[in-house]
Amino acid sequence: MLFTDMLARAARANDSLLCVGLDPDPTRLPEPWRGDASRIFDFCAAIVEATADLVCAFKPQIAYFAAQRAEDQLERLIAHIRDVAPQVPVILDAKRGDIGSTAQQYAREAFERYGADAVTLSPFMGFDSLQPYLAYKGKGAFLLCRTSNPGGDDLQAQPLAALPGQPRLFEHVAEMAQGPWNTNGQLGLVVGATRPDEIAAVRARAPRLPLLIPGVGAQGGDAQATVRAGYAGCGTAVINSSRAILYASASSDFAAAARQEALRTRAQLNAALPAAH
Repeated sequence: MLFTDMLARAARANDSLLCVGLDPDPTRLPEPWRGDASRIFDFCAAIVEATADLVCAFKPQIAYFAAQRAEDQLERLIAHIRDVAPQVPVILDAKRGDIGSTAQQYAREAFERYGADAVTLSPFMGFDSLQPYLAYKGKGAFLLCRTSNPGGDDLQAQPLAALPGQPRLFEHVAEMAQGPWNTNGQLGLVVGATRPDEIAAVRARAPRLPLLIPGVGAQGGDAQATVRAGYAGCGTAVINSSRAILYASASSDFAAAARQEALRTRAQLNAALPAAH
């Protein structure tokens, strides 16, 4: 199944725009697992089981696993998602950006080793840095477009004076992703939730692409403003919350607390949808 079809189907089946980010920090695991990196799989698997019917995607962040020498747990976790929630796509948050044979190896890592349905990429080395990922039929790629960190202004917000109308760099990325770069029809864009006006600017330039929008929850993004700016049809806004759900409780009830926070966030997102969605 194409990634975009899988995403849309999960959004409809679970009535959800919510993506749960899996960013396991051993120092924040519940007792008695706190500080024990060998329990990352157990923690994340419990979160997945508690929220599988509430989400349109799961998004494991590779650095949280690799830093703990827990790549084998990441492999097990994605296989576990396949078992308990086969309808829910997995977006590997890796933000890779390279060319040639190195990019081919990164693509192989994401899609063959881990079996992800989509991956996040940095597009700033140009189209040939994306081609190895697009060669995987049906697999998705979300390109960093407008990030929410303050330093994003250094490059992303700068106008391109040589182009008509002087679009900002992130707007040009959106236009390229909507147009000539999208050779397999599976591209999306990453846009931070803390700037709804710029989400709207991206959506105007890429009306048909899925937007992966991190920053709702612990990072302070306004859920309803995010939905209003980014929604353009069922399944095309993937709104991520990580820490607020993962660490809703530090006790043995962490999975139940994560479910309640996911229910609350899903309801908040759905309340902002247009009536006829």
